[in-house]
Amino acid sequence: MGESRLAVDIGGTFTDLVLETPSGTHEMKLLTTPEAPERAVLEGARAILAAAGCAPGDIALVVHGTTLATNALIERKGAPTALLTTEGFRDSVEMAYEHRFEQYDLSMQRPEPLVPRDLRLGVPERIAADGSVLLPLDEDALRATARTLRARGIGAVAVCFLHSFTNPAHERRAGAILAEEMPDAAITLSCEVAPEIREYERASTTIANAYVLPLMGRYLAALEAGLKDAGMGCPLLLMMSSGGVTTVDTAKRFPVRLVESGPAGGAILAQAVAAENGLDAVLAFDMGGTTAKLTLIDALEFQRSRSFEVARAYRFIQGSGLPVRIPVIELVEIGAGGGSIARVDALGRILVGPDSAGSVPGPACYGRGGTQPTVTDADAALGRLDPSRFAGGSIGLDVARAEAAVGSAIAGMAPRQGAVGIAEIVDETMANAARVHAVENGKDTAGRAMIAFGGAAPLHAARLAAKLGIAKVVVPVGAGVGSAHGFLRAPIAYEVVRSRHMRLDGFDAAMLNALFAEMRAEAEAVVRMGAPEATLTETRTGFMRYRGQGHEIAVALPARALTVDDAATLRAGFEAAYTALFGRVIPRLEVEAMTFALSLSAARALPSRAADPPPRAAPAAAGTRDVTDPATGATEPAAVHERTALAPGMALPGPALIVEDGTTTVVPRGMRARINALHQIVLETSA
Repeated sequence: MGESRLAVDIGGTFTDLVLETPSGTHEMKLLTTPEAPERAVLEGARAILAAAGCAPGDIALVVHGTTLATNALIERKGAPTALLTTEGFRDSVEMAYEHRFEQYDLSMQRPEPLVPRDLRLGVPERIAADGSVLLPLDEDALRATARTLRARGIGAVAVCFLHSFTNPAHERRAGAILAEEMPDAAITLSCEVAPEIREYERASTTIANAYVLPLMGRYLAALEAGLKDAGMGCPLLLMMSSGGVTTVDTAKRFPVRLVESGPAGGAILAQAVAAENGLDAVLAFDMGGTTAKLTLIDALEFQRSRSFEVARAYRFIQGSGLPVRIPVIELVEIGAGGGSIARVDALGRILVGPDSAGSVPGPACYGRGGTQPTVTDADAALGRLDPSRFAGGSIGLDVARAEAAVGSAIAGMAPRQGAVGIAEIVDETMANAARVHAVENGKDTAGRAMIAFGGAAPLHAARLAAKLGIAKVVVPVGAGVGSAHGFLRAPIAYEVVRSRHMRLDGFDAAMLNALFAEMRAEAEAVVRMGAPEATLTETRTGFMRYRGQGHEIAVALPARALTVDDAATLRAGFEAAYTALFGRVIPRLEVEAMTFALSLSAARALPSRAADPPPRAAPAAAGTRDVTDPATGATEPAAVHERTALAPGMALPGPALIVEDGTTTVVPRGMRARINALHQIVLETSA
């Protein structure tokens, strides 16, 4: 086995590959094949190995992230799934939160559950909130139900009994019976996938996991077999939404944890770039072909969350999607990518997204049958893109088609004017999402630095930064395939969660120590499969609230044996976290913890800050291209520079375009670009 590593990121439009060898790094971007996602992976792997002169047997590790689970949930293309729950509670997933996420829309429709009502079946059993058995599991009734489901050809079953997070005995016995009666079905137990309080989210997560489990199992098996047939018999690791990678066996059991794998890889890259540049407050900006993702990083730490909402169906409003309780890096994701479609509404306003042209048929300028204008078409019409260099030259852009599509959809404007409108709308949409996300987390965007990656981000980063009061933008090496680069930096990690209600005035250190020991053993069993000899880093979190409140906030806990004196430690941590979010504490109110999480990862040191290189003269431009600046509407020649021709210490003023295979960095008038010691592009507002 060699020393090379391959990372693959499947997005909605492009499949990105990064090959890291002892002699250098190679990148490739090709269109995703949605009908058979593994085909683009295997074709791209063969092509990038050939281009690098690397033998398949030289690959020591493949790290993979995919949108397949996400797309299956969004497009409702998972397996026929049944839900078995405590008798009398089968409608909890349809009742959801019992509120309207859009109060004034009389025709508002809630998202349909993944499991229709006739496949949501009650089982006689009941566990109390304290874990005691109120009604024993009726095994005969369960077997009869299982035989009925088998006769109907059900391929996946989600089991979510009431209060199984305190006592999983009934669920585990039900799982064993289902395995006997339905040996070909995929079984998901809530006590394994989401053992924590809140019935609706727990059931929704369990159903989502069961729904995509057969599909992901087949895909991962086909990918493993394809890689082995291609001569890559190395381990395959999967990127998770939490920012860690895990084994393929774990991914097959809990595919719902892969839902935000791509954006998590990008956040890992941004964290490393922030460390290399000595940046304490960062906005990571990832704009691909289908969506844009924005993540806050402070003091080299992510915002983290225990919940995420998939497939928001109503203008991306919270509450209109399917909630899943999984560890995620907190981010905001909106339908604003290169493939996002632009149109004019009944009031004559330009709208962009959230729907995307994807890879099939793609933007109009791809010449693959697309006729509606997209953000990529607008960028082409503005002169930002080199038609012969897009995606490394694998896709020739037809600028005339782009202009025609923009001109036909944005009536009454010249193509460049319409393109300015599209670019401004999508940039303002992203800026507004960033502002709201920052405010919701008690932070601001002004004064931060931006790290821009993804195929479309460097095209829009400077304008977005101006809207957000950001004066510095860093475009890392390989920005066009940034998430795949992040995969290779991610640690092997796993997170375990348990719900245990505990008031701080009744703090039980022994119970918590026993709980964390159990969680550590479960997490370590997973991590050691991929990192048997690594030093492990443990992080603990408590989700706490004032007694009587409806939701908790995350509080960092010490990763050591706790004592009775730590009740004060937990209270102090809670009050600091509460003040950061709400600006105050509430006196004389008792604090309680509801859920505890333990994350275990192979130790990974962040890079140190790189020294600034001495200044040196930049080479002459390779040419010029007329580019329209959406900020002013003015069209003027921009100097075109090949990124590979720029060395550390060089600087150049805007307007300019820095061109590479995976993307193009736009340097507008009023900004200058310099190349730092790590060959990263740093855009700064001119003095």
